[in-house]
Amino acid sequence: MKKSLLYFSFMAAAVSVSAQKIAFTEYNLKNGLHVILHQDKTAPVVAVSVMYHVGSKDEQPNRTGMAHFFEHLLFEGSDNIKRGEFMKLVSSNGGQNNANTTQDRTFYYEVFPSNQLATGLWLESERMMHPVINEVGVKTQNEVVKEEKRLRVDNSPYGSFLGEIMKRLFTKHPYTWVPIGSMADLDAATLQDFKDFNKKFYVPNNAALVIAGDIDVAKTKALVESYFGEIPAAAPVVKTKFEEAPITKAIVDTAYDNNIQIPAIMAAYRTPGVTTRESKVLAMASAILSQGNSSRMYTKMVDDKKTAVEVGSLNYALEDYGAYILYAIQNNGSSLDTLLTDMDEEIVKLQNNLISEKEFAKLQNQFENNFIGGNTRMLGVAENLAAGYTFHKNTNHINTELEELRTITRADIQAVAKKYLNPNQRVVLYYLPKK
Repeated sequence: MKKSLLYFSFMAAAVSVSAQKIAFTEYNLKNGLHVILHQDKTAPVVAVSVMYHVGSKDEQPNRTGMAHFFEHLLFEGSDNIKRGEFMKLVSSNGGQNNANTTQDRTFYYEVFPSNQLATGLWLESERMMHPVINEVGVKTQNEVVKEEKRLRVDNSPYGSFLGEIMKRLFTKHPYTWVPIGSMADLDAATLQDFKDFNKKFYVPNNAALVIAGDIDVAKTKALVESYFGEIPAAAPVVKTKFEEAPITKAIVDTAYDNNIQIPAIMAAYRTPGVTTRESKVLAMASAILSQGNSSRMYTKMVDDKKTAVEVGSLNYALEDYGAYILYAIQNNGSSLDTLLTDMDEEIVKLQNNLISEKEFAKLQNQFENNFIGGNTRMLGVAENLAAGYTFHKNTNHINTELEELRTITRADIQAVAKKYLNPNQRVVLYYLPKK
């Protein structure tokens, strides 16, 4: 699967397929902050990260984009960090930092030389304890977010396709909007709206602090207590559960994009959430269809028939639901309906026939390599530990996921294709140039 349309991809890693157990220590502070420590002294590096269990699905329909906005806003500074100094403090101490937001969580991190562990803890405690949220910071980051939206969505070819899919695939669930949200909603938000959102979600009892790398566990525990122990707990975060009625009749629609000249067609199916076994099986089904130039759809539609300039599929797995998306970009004036038929034929093959043993062995190797490759860096370990705790309610998921992948069979792939990838269960979107 190529990256240009979806800005998602599987990461290939040339590593051994024998995974070592990730040892960790976990406990809660009195304020509810969940702490996970992983010691690895192979390199003098430490990753300090905080995953807050808040994403765009926790927003109100008239205040979308708040979680992504806070990804930016909480770099503005704190009572003890002057505005604009956060990133300077990181770089001047030899570190790197960033953050990202999804529909389900927000993840902040720093990677430092291990002798700067205390610096990373101080920075994250300042972000959590007393960030400065004022009109100057809100106005500044509002312009930053608008520019990001212009760059990545409004002026990017096929940049709005995911939003167009999600608002048709979901009607009740907040997944109907994407994390970038609405600029009109952000413009309408008051300073108190931002302060209330921060007070509700960016609190110790809604977060996991993960420290991975060259650390002394006992000393790190003492540092964590000194920096985070006095942060007060907030009211428990209660998640609203949204349930969608099954799609029983195909939803066919058209969307237009100012930034493209070549039409595309997409088919999207609502699928189970990321914590389910079926979600992992669907990810394998997606790889069979379009991961790499030797995949089924790419070989058929790009190489052989030359009807598509690009094809792809992915299992976009989120906490509550997933979206299984197929797409094809027209080549040589081919019919979009023909492209849809060609993609459907490959789905039907998955439904009616087991994939070959050779194809399955290759698939297993790809997934094992990807999984192990994700745990070769301390930041990857930190994020996987945090995700295990946040979504699976089991930090040790990092040590059991590979075995779960190895239990998936060819029959499982056939079964999920039969269950979820049917024409009456989907959104079909004709994605056309805007005249």
